[in-house]
Amino acid sequence: MVEELVAAGVTLASAGLVYVAAAARVVKQYERGVVFRLGKLRPQVRGPGFTMIVPGVDKLRKVNMQIVTMPIPAQEGITRDNVTVRVDAVVYFKVTAPAEAVVRVEDYRFAVSQMAQTSLRSIIGKSELDDLLSSREKLNQGLELMIDSPAVEWGVTIDRVEIKDVSLPETMKRSMARQAEADRERRARVINADAELQASKKLAEAAHQMADTPAALQLRLLQTVMAVAAEKNSTLVLPIPVELLRFLEKGGPVAQEVPSREPRLESGPGGAISRQE
Repeated sequence: MVEELVAAGVTLASAGLVYVAAAARVVKQYERGVVFRLGKLRPQVRGPGFTMIVPGVDKLRKVNMQIVTMPIPAQEGITRDNVTVRVDAVVYFKVTAPAEAVVRVEDYRFAVSQMAQTSLRSIIGKSELDDLLSSREKLNQGLELMIDSPAVEWGVTIDRVEIKDVSLPETMKRSMARQAEADRERRARVINADAELQASKKLAEAAHQMADTPAALQLRLLQTVMAVAAEKNSTLVLPIPVELLRFLEKGGPVAQEVPSREPRLESGPGGAISRQE
């Protein structure tokens, strides 16, 4: 009798251990548990820690609540100004309503991925090339709104969306390089012309100043000679004012050539030679 009771107790204990092992579940800190009882969703979401379910009746599905980083494959499209580009991006999202993420959509990760690809192609078609290259913050916000609108119904919140890279055809890259080079050359010419204008104004002021004080011109000439002589050159170039040459041209005497008369020798009678002027 005693042996039968002991055997029955051992059997019940074993059955209890098996039941506990089958019913025990552990939910991690970053997870939430959604329980289905006979296919019907239980309103209470199981939090992190140890929890129990009814084996064979309940089914526990764990949902990750961490922020998910999902790369969006590169999408090729034509911009509004008819330029073919390839754009890839990355989307950050997380589950805020575990029950809705499990019930409302079959696979919320796949759904977010497809929605992100579709929205990215739509953004490419609505934008111009300059916007894709320079106004990425504005495009990121628009892309986030386009993805977040349907994702809210799935219990998913889009944290942020970032456009990673914009790939252009080689011909377009060369055209943009030529455009940038031409623009830089234009700015360089404008700056050079502005510098020439400022220098001419300063030279005009210096000329008026030297015209009032002629000694300043002579001092400037001596400074130029000293600057040239400091290089230890064997040849010294001495500049002569143009005004001096003009003065010599106008006021100098003009030499006149007088034709010279040479004496003529003639032979006379008897072989005598006579000189005539």
